Amino acid sequence: MPATTQDGDHSVANKPAPTTDGTMKAVRFHGGKTLREVDQSQRHLRYEDIPEPKCGQGQIKIKPAWCGICGSDLHEYLGGPSICPTSPHPITGEQVPVTFGHEFSGVIEELGKGVAEKWKVGDRVCVQPIIYDGDCGACQDGLINCCYKNGFVGLSGRICRSAMLRIINTDTSPGWGGGLSDHLVVPEYAVVKIPDNIGLDVAALVEPLAVGWHAVNASPFKPSDSVLVLGGGPIGLAVIQALRARGCKQIIVSEVSQMRKEFAKEFGAHHVLDPTKDDIVAKCRELADGQGVNVSFDAAGVQAGLDQAILALRARGTHVNIAIWEKRCNFFPNDLVFREKTYMAVATYVKGDFEDVISAISDGRLDMCKKMITKRIGLDEVVEEGFKALIKDKDNQVKILVRGSGQI
Repeated sequence: MPATTQDGDHSVANKPAPTTDGTMKAVRFHGGKTLREVDQSQRHLRYEDIPEPKCGQGQIKIKPAWCGICGSDLHEYLGGPSICPTSPHPITGEQVPVTFGHEFSGVIEELGKGVAEKWKVGDRVCVQPIIYDGDCGACQDGLINCCYKNGFVGLSGRICRSAMLRIINTDTSPGWGGGLSDHLVVPEYAVVKIPDNIGLDVAALVEPLAVGWHAVNASPFKPSDSVLVLGGGPIGLAVIQALRARGCKQIIVSEVSQMRKEFAKEFGAHHVLDPTKDDIVAKCRELADGQGVNVSFDAAGVQAGLDQAILALRARGTHVNIAIWEKRCNFFPNDLVFREKTYMAVATYVKGDFEDVISAISDGRLDMCKKMITKRIGLDEVVEEGFKALIKDKDNQVKILVRGSGQI
């Protein structure tokens, strides 16, 4: 049985935070027509002034140092809002506009009443961004990632109601609560300390690395298994690193981009295939005892990849879906049934995954992760040099980090 949570009631820490009289810079997503309908990038994503928050009870104020741009952010920018709430979120009360950024590190600058004595102003931290109520059935089973009301800092972060009253009916409504800002306030339960031997730039990679770490943990993988990874982007590379840290002897990667193929090889893949040139199913069988791989991890979310991965599994193999799909896919259960294959899904991470990843970075088991950083930009450059670069130059980018005002 999963361990139950020990957090207790989150109703106080999850309350909207108060604000100061000052303002700060933030990058906020406003929604509206999708970019696929019309190019309105400045309307969608704005670098603007919003009220600066301060701590409420059970909360910690952080000055972000580095923040990564996630594929989820990019999906919202291109076609959202879909994850970002368009009506008040059940925990946070917030709806668009929201401040983006859920992969970030920073420095503590203020502590709210009731915060544990272990925290100090100046501590170097990262944030586990799942917002959860702590009392639903999933949370009581220890499955915070499956909370029936969950949200994310940087996608559905809390709204400051006092600021709303001050500036209601203006175009700068006060949504805040993401790493792409000068300051933010989060519940104490979301904050994780970073040891001195990990830079704050690398600490911003803990979130995507934890996704891959959790996927491998949740799967039936054993070090002796042959594994197929679909996609060599940030999450695919995180899976490769997690497999390598656990001693996997046979990692096969399917990827189209030349640069990402090179990254996959450098990060620990034993065989890198191109699905536009290679027969993925035949190659997997050839490389894995004529039977196929034991486990496949889908970090791409592409129909052709899913079809290939299912067929590339050996009898009683397991397919693990990590990808967030933009549209429904076609699936034929008989492809599983006659070889007793398993399809399973994983979502983000659970309690303890951030700490495990930080430990693995600190002791060298995830020694390649810093190479995921392919570009560094300023907060005022996020639209042009961040989001648009990931659209126009996707093949040459893995992780773009945005520089904040925190200690670096």
